[in-house]
Amino acid sequence: MAASRRPVTVLLVRHGTTATTGKVLPGRAPGLHLSEAGRAQAEAAAARIGALADVRAVYASPLERAQETAAPIARATGRRVRTVGGLNECDFGAWTGRKLADLRRLAAWHQVQGVPSGFRFPGGEAFAEMQTRICGALGELTARHRGGAIVAVSHADPIKAAVAQAVGTPLDLFQRIVISPCSVTVIAYAGGGPLVLTVNSTGDDLRSLRPS
Repeated sequence: MAASRRPVTVLLVRHGTTATTGKVLPGRAPGLHLSEAGRAQAEAAAARIGALADVRAVYASPLERAQETAAPIARATGRRVRTVGGLNECDFGAWTGRKLADLRRLAAWHQVQGVPSGFRFPGGEAFAEMQTRICGALGELTARHRGGAIVAVSHADPIKAAVAQAVGTPLDLFQRIVISPCSVTVIAYAGGGPLVLTVNSTGDDLRSLRPS
C-alpha cells in the first residue's frame, strides 16, 4: 500500500441490507436497491462517521446499493460520493442471481468456503483477482491523501479480502471474517504497513480508534 508521512485511515463500509441479503447472490446485477432497513442502517452509519472531523473523501462501488449507502455518509461529512470501480462486488459470473440455498448444495461451494484461493466463478472473477483488485484500489485511494480518513463503501467479500491482506491472513481463511451490512471496518495505511483498528463494527464510537 502507498506510504505517506501520516497514516491514511480507511473506513471500509459494507452496503446496507437489501431485499435479497442472505437469500440470493446478487453480484453485479443492476437494479438492486437498499431495503427500508438498509436505508436506516445507512443513516446510522452516516451518523457515526459524521462524528469524525477528518473525513477527506467518500468513495463507493458503482452498484446502486453501495451508492445509496454512501449518499448519507457524504451528506454527513460534507463530501460528495466518488465512484471507484475497484470497490465493486466480486463478479460471480453464472452464479449471479442464484439462491444461496441452491448454491450450498453444489460441490463447488465447499471449495468456495474452504479453498477459495483457487476458485474462479464460472464466467466470472477469481477470488485472488478480487483481492488484488480491492487492495490495488485502496492503494490508489490512500496515495491521493496525506493523513486524515477516507470512506470506501464496498461489499462483504472484497472487504473481507482487504482485511485478510492487511493482517497477513491467507486468502483460504478469509471466509472466517464476518462483515455485516453497514458495518465499519477501519484500517490505517502508513509506510510501515497496514494497521487493522477494528473489523465489522456496528455500534462503537469510531472517534476512539487510533493506532497505538
